[in-house]
Amino acid sequence: MNESFLLVAVFIFLFMTVVFCLALIKKDNSIVDTAWGLGFIGVAILTFFLREGWTIRHIFMSGLVLIWGMRLAIHIVIRNRGRGEDFRYAKWRQEWGRWFVLRSYFQIFLLQGVFLFVIALPIVFVNFSDRPDLTLVDFLGVCVWCIGFVFEAVGDYQLRRFKKRPENKGMIIKTGLWKYTRHPNYFGEAAIWWGIFLLALSVENGWIAILSPLLITFLLLRVSGVAMLEKKYAGNAEFEAYAKRTNAFFPWFPKKV
Repeated sequence: MNESFLLVAVFIFLFMTVVFCLALIKKDNSIVDTAWGLGFIGVAILTFFLREGWTIRHIFMSGLVLIWGMRLAIHIVIRNRGRGEDFRYAKWRQEWGRWFVLRSYFQIFLLQGVFLFVIALPIVFVNFSDRPDLTLVDFLGVCVWCIGFVFEAVGDYQLRRFKKRPENKGMIIKTGLWKYTRHPNYFGEAAIWWGIFLLALSVENGWIAILSPLLITFLLLRVSGVAMLEKKYAGNAEFEAYAKRTNAFFPWFPKKV
């Protein structure tokens, strides 16, 4: 098992290094967002085909990761087409000056590689385990994954349609799933990884993989997700009124204010 983790770590390191080189060529660090989902697909495929013989658990795990990763990558490519570099990376490009290349490699690409490795732990534990039978916990995990996938995919779709309408320019989406949570796509992302963790819980030492959903939930809530995005709307009267009625993360009925 130790060799397996080392192999995955080397794969992620090489993958993120290649993505970094492509970003330098394109002068756009935003491509790391597209690479995020593809990196997990790479881990799933690598670990799936390195084992001998597959069970329904291996197929479930790798299939769910493949579906999630491909949808996310395609969504980000469509979203970013023609937009230039994302505001976060453009800001760092200015702030880091002559240290931009070095800091980009370590603070964006390799750091995301570390996050990818930790979050991918359930995939590695499952695909290198030999437990074939599924339990009620596994089916619960698939159900949680499905809930998360619906929130993420539908939330992204609703936001994309909202932004396409010229009359909505500069406005805040408050309909559909966005009526119940300010970030249905981020909630969905977290739920997806809690579901994937539950699929790993029944295998040997699978409980260690709880680091995966804990890390992604922390990142989405406190680092690159909710916290960073909502800084953009500081002082926006429409958003502040929306925030008073609507939960930031966990879906619930709007409050009466």
